[in-house]
Amino acid sequence: MAQGQEGKAERLEGTAEGLEGKAEGPEARAEGLEGKDAADLQPRATAELKAILEALIFASPEPLTPKAMFNLLDTEPKEDVEAALAALKQDYDRPGGLQLVEVAGGYQIVTRPDLHEWVRRLFHERTTQKLTVQALETLAVIAYRQPITAAEITDVRGVNTSGVLNTLLERHLIKIVGRKQVVGRPFLYATTKEFLIRFGLNDLTDLPKVEDMAEALGLDAPILVEQMPREEDLPLTEPDPVH
Repeated sequence: MAQGQEGKAERLEGTAEGLEGKAEGPEARAEGLEGKDAADLQPRATAELKAILEALIFASPEPLTPKAMFNLLDTEPKEDVEAALAALKQDYDRPGGLQLVEVAGGYQIVTRPDLHEWVRRLFHERTTQKLTVQALETLAVIAYRQPITAAEITDVRGVNTSGVLNTLLERHLIKIVGRKQVVGRPFLYATTKEFLIRFGLNDLTDLPKVEDMAEALGLDAPILVEQMPREEDLPLTEPDPVH
């Protein structure tokens, strides 16, 4: 009889252990799910971030700025995005048809300059859109001496530039940034972001040396030297864009 009681007690013990094991099962599964969720929330690997950045830069119609990158990838640590960008730059630092360039405060993926003639064959209409020498001369004067009025540009070049200015405005290479505080209050002209993009410049400090530009355009270097405008020549307030 005692033995029967002992056997019954053992069976009850075994049943209790089995129930405990079943109870631990869901707990363990829950821990596993928590671990999976945590893994899903881990930052992306540099390789994946690099691929995302490359796609964003390629698809962006304008140079993609670091600020825009951080906003678009706001769920990723900033240092990871920076590391991915550095790795992407390194990938493009090799011979090939495309290059990653820093232009107008952002990044673009563009064709290499030495291949432009081949690319132009694909877009025959672009050959008719080249700037004339007169337009390039006027653009150079504006770039180095901005903000500047039409009369001042004419004084420098010795010819009327109204037609050329209209062309440059239509191409969005220059813009009106205000009026000079003199009699007649003539418009002041300056270069645009499109100008930086078109000529592959990150900012105006990347402009070639005055002497090199003057020699290329056949101008006297002094006329391109940037002249700091007098305080009375500057707009009194930040002007609204004029279209």
